[in-house]
Amino acid sequence: MGFDDNKKNEGGEKSENETVQANQEGGGDEGGERVGRQMSESSLYATDQEEEDDDGNKLQLGPQYTLKEQLEKDKDDESLRRWKEQLLGAVDIESVGETLEPEVKITELSIISPGRADIVLRIPEDGKPKGLWFTLKEGSRYNLKFAFKVSNNIVSGLKYTNTVWKTGMKVDSAKEMIGTFSPQPEPYTHVMPEETTPSGIFARGSYSARSKFVDDDNKCYLEINYTFDIRKEWAAT
Repeated sequence: MGFDDNKKNEGGEKSENETVQANQEGGGDEGGERVGRQMSESSLYATDQEEEDDDGNKLQLGPQYTLKEQLEKDKDDESLRRWKEQLLGAVDIESVGETLEPEVKITELSIISPGRADIVLRIPEDGKPKGLWFTLKEGSRYNLKFAFKVSNNIVSGLKYTNTVWKTGMKVDSAKEMIGTFSPQPEPYTHVMPEETTPSGIFARGSYSARSKFVDDDNKCYLEINYTFDIRKEWAAT
């Protein structure tokens, strides 16, 4: 997860490309900015960077408000009132209560690949799957899809981050801004951009990875530490 093949440059040497796409759409499962990472096959075994710490780049956010307070705040501003009503939709304010902290629960993770049944990944309570979590076929196209529920309050700037290591060396990292979401009984769904697993003898093997779901306040709702393989063929089902 987080891999993509890269082409050779004109000099014949392989390079690492990072593609950044900003998409400000103000919420929903299509909103936010997207950061895709494309990795060369050589970087799978030649990169030796430490995992970056984003704590020093955290935004300084204002005070939190309950949903009721959100609606009362700036109620005389017509444009803000309409925006809040559109964001909140059919939220029952009375049932949500006066809770400041939003709650996000990741309910399902799956890997989608053309021509194959989805690989549904079980999420353990401790965030540490036992043994090998999944296997990807080299050179295959796939998307990561997840479903999540939001309760209590609006979650702002929910994002997904993923870091991958091979033989102890960091070989890839990715970040996707998912968006801002209001509480609702039904789960939201989000599909990551399509990626392609690397191929070749050096790409095959076992990897370790860490995935996180965090918000603008750097509150982590789920951290998963896992291992996966890239093989010549998909795992037998």
